[in-house]
Amino acid sequence: MAAEYPLAKFHFSVDWGGSKIGFQEVSGLDVEIEPLEYRDGANPEYSKTNMPGMIKYSDVTLKRGVFKSDNEYFAWMNTVKLNTIERRDITINLLDENHDPVVTWKLKNAWPMKIQSTDLKGEGNEIAIETLVLKHEGLTIQNE
Repeated sequence: MAAEYPLAKFHFSVDWGGSKIGFQEVSGLDVEIEPLEYRDGANPEYSKTNMPGMIKYSDVTLKRGVFKSDNEYFAWMNTVKLNTIERRDITINLLDENHDPVVTWKLKNAWPMKIQSTDLKGEGNEIAIETLVLKHEGLTIQNE
């Protein structure tokens, strides 16, 4: 009976090469194949042929709470020197009720493209959230 229900999306883990702080949100786990159109000049058909082209990956966004004395995002971003940066393989797991991975997304050679600090509001009572946007060179999805 349990296999008949879809998985809940709120129980997940991220292994990003830093400390084991939980993330509030992960987005951008998209893969798209760009179409190519081609028509041979001698083709008797008056239409183009569509073929698969290059694979395109979306930027992945990680959001988490701000913690005192935690500068790991910034330390990773500061590894940029001339044309080099520390690249990491990132693993994101959707977990079941036993904390076992059910779906796994793996990012290849990810690096921090953007860090967005929290907004500050004198009359708010929300948690301070920081955002890390990653570029990567590949996404594999494995459904356990």
